[in-house]
Amino acid sequence: MLVIGIAGGSGSGKTTVVRTITQSLSGRVVVIPQDSYYKDSSHLPIEERQKINFDHPDAIDWKLLCQQIRELKQGRTVEQPVYSYITCSRSATETVTVEPADVIIVEGILIFTHKELRDQMNIKVFVDADDDDRLMRILVRDIAERGRTIETAIDHYTETVKPMHLQFIEPSKRYADIIVPQGGHNRVAIDVIAATIEKAMTKIKKK
Repeated sequence: MLVIGIAGGSGSGKTTVVRTITQSLSGRVVVIPQDSYYKDSSHLPIEERQKINFDHPDAIDWKLLCQQIRELKQGRTVEQPVYSYITCSRSATETVTVEPADVIIVEGILIFTHKELRDQMNIKVFVDADDDDRLMRILVRDIAERGRTIETAIDHYTETVKPMHLQFIEPSKRYADIIVPQGGHNRVAIDVIAATIEKAMTKIKKK
C-alpha cells in the first residue's frame, strides 16, 4: 500500500491533479480529503463557528486523520467524518465508509504541516500555482459553494487565506518530493507522478 500526499495552496488545482492521477492508475485508489477532518464546532454558536480560521493547522483534527490513515494501512475499514462548510460543523449522523486500497491519496492545503502525517506518506507532491490564478478560483468557489458574496470572499482571502498561505502552506513546500508548477494544467508533471506511483506499486507487489 502506498500513501501519497498531495498538498498546495487553496485554489492551486490539487483536485484536478488528484482526479487525473486517480484515473490513470491501474490499482484501486481512495482519496482522503483533509477537509473532512476539521474539528467539530457544533457546540459553538453559529456566529462563533463562522469566525473559525480553516486555513490554520489548529482547525484540523490531526489525531483522527492520522489514526484513520494508520488503520487503512493495517487493512481496516474506517468511517470518514462528513464536514459542512455551510454549518461549520461535523455531521453527527453521517459518515463515509472508506475501505483499504492499493493507493491512499491524502489531499489538502495543510497536510505537510503535520509531521506525524508526513511520516506516513511514501510520496509527497506539492501543487504550485500563481497567486492570481489561485485567487480567481478561490473567489469562484467561495461564492458558488460557500455562500459568500464577492465582497466577503475578497475580505476572507485578504484577511485569512493569503496570510495563512504565506505562514504555513508555502513553507511546507520544502517537504515535497515532487513540485508541480502550473497547478492542475501541467499534464507532463502529472504523467510523471502517475508513472512514479505505478513503479512504486510494482516494487511493492514483487516483495
